[in-house]
Amino acid sequence: MKPKVLVLFNMKSNAMKLLKEYCDVDVMVYPTKEEVLQVIGAYDGLIVSPLNLVDKEIIEHGKKLKVISTQSAGYDHIDINAATEKGIYVTKVSGILSEAVAEFAVGLTIALLRKIAYSDRFIRKGLWDSHKTIWGWYKEMETLHGKKIGILGMGSIGKGIARRMKAMNTEIYYWSRTRKEDIEKEVNAKWLPINDVLKESDIVILALPSTPETYHIINEETLELLKGKYLVNVGRGSLVDEKVLIKALKEGNLKGFATDVFEKEPIQESELFEMEWETVLTPHHAGLAQEAMEDMALQAVNNLLEILMGNVSENLVNRDVLKVRPIEDIKMF
Repeated sequence: MKPKVLVLFNMKSNAMKLLKEYCDVDVMVYPTKEEVLQVIGAYDGLIVSPLNLVDKEIIEHGKKLKVISTQSAGYDHIDINAATEKGIYVTKVSGILSEAVAEFAVGLTIALLRKIAYSDRFIRKGLWDSHKTIWGWYKEMETLHGKKIGILGMGSIGKGIARRMKAMNTEIYYWSRTRKEDIEKEVNAKWLPINDVLKESDIVILALPSTPETYHIINEETLELLKGKYLVNVGRGSLVDEKVLIKALKEGNLKGFATDVFEKEPIQESELFEMEWETVLTPHHAGLAQEAMEDMALQAVNNLLEILMGNVSENLVNRDVLKVRPIEDIKMF
């Protein structure tokens, strides 16, 4: 008898084809929590996107659940502690989105410094009445070339950013919990403590995950170190205290802010919307690209199948689950 798997979004066709070779599959496209609660008890596996909240109540109703596979690198939409307590293995994708997000981070940075998003809106509104109007902008536009770039978080995304920034003839500083000698040699990046990265850099790019340690890593105190600088966030919205950031922008202490993520998503109103010159805002889609989505879906399926085959995936998030429920008890084929 094949394992039963529930998918909560429209998965790419190649990945779905692979999943159906091994499992009986049902799809519910972004159902309500109540709809999930009604059916989850019948499934051995669950595949979700970052838009599917899997909380403690859903996990407790998943009486047969053995594995939850998320088609994302982040997993803060899943109650990991509840899953571990129930002996449910949780997996994520890794590596695939790194290049797409790194590319996007550089794009956000250039758009911020060169006012590309603002200029697009300006011309669409029919405000370009003469060349003289825009020539005065040069005093507040800067090139990326020659800048000092600070990167907080030197995982695969941070490394991708560093490689691209090196090609722009920039000087690279970074902080991560551990030194990354490979990227130091490759792009001559220099490890510094967090506050020193903020002090030395012209532009700081956040590429950190959401953890208790990184919550509001950009706060009133650290924003003082960012006076006259730019901040770019492609990590998680929780990294930045948006209230104090908005204050810093209003007072002109922070030159500009570009972000793909927000403390509350989806965001539909914010004082940031009023700051068209100082900000570039995008709706959490740095990793969205045809190539990346196809690869992510395949890895999410392979992660789930690997667990159900009785193998510990390298993308297992909650390794403590091995103490609660041995992998041998998960094996279904």
